[in-house]
Parts: sequence; structure tokens; C-alpha cells
Amino acid sequence: QVQLVESGGDLVQPGGSLRLSCAASGFTFSMHAMSWYRQAPEKERELVATITGGGVTYYTDSVKGRFTISRDNAKNTVYLQMHSLKPEDTAVYYCKRRYYDNWGKGTLVTVSS
Repeated sequence: QVQLVESGGDLVQPGGSLRLSCAASGFTFSMHAMSWYRQAPEKERELVATITGGGVTYYTDSVKGRFTISRDNAKNTVYLQMHSLKPEDTAVYYCKRRYYDNWGKGTLVTVSS
């Protein structure tokens, strides 16, 4: 069955950096676009970034220039490198296979001094 396991979340100070990882299994990873979503407290889940199987990327405006999505098809893993973190980036971050409704448990990122 499809499994998505996110990791790398932590407490970080404003301006800091983190790298999130998502290990995928149960499907042919290289053939699918992968996305990162986030859900802040009392807010709707939002799309943060997407990367196609061929490496084309998309970012929501609020993270452009600060976040980078990447993938390693040999490791079935998608990454989210986050720089210049802000308190408003605080959320649970999830990865997801595009067009499919499979979700992992997420990883918590807290940006606070």
C-alpha cells in the first residue's frame, strides 16, 4: 500500500533553515508529481510546492525564493529545503502524491524565538 513518511520538522528561530524529507513507497515514485502541503493551527491546508517527475517545480507565492522542493528518484524521497523561516511558516507539513488522496502523518515545523 501507499506510504508517505515525513520527517525533519523541528523548532527553529526566525531566519533559520530546515530540510524536510518524505519517504514514499507503494507506487512508482519517479512517474508521479509530488507536493508539499502545510496546515497551520486553525487554518485550511494549503499547497506549498510541487515537483513533477521530470523536475518541473511550482511554489506558492509566500515561499518563492525561500523554499526549494527537490526529489531523489533513486531513494523515492522528496525534500523541502526551507530558508529564512518566518513565524507564519509554523505548520504541520505533509507530502502528497499529486491527484491521489494519500496523506502521511506530517511533520511539525515551529518557527519561534
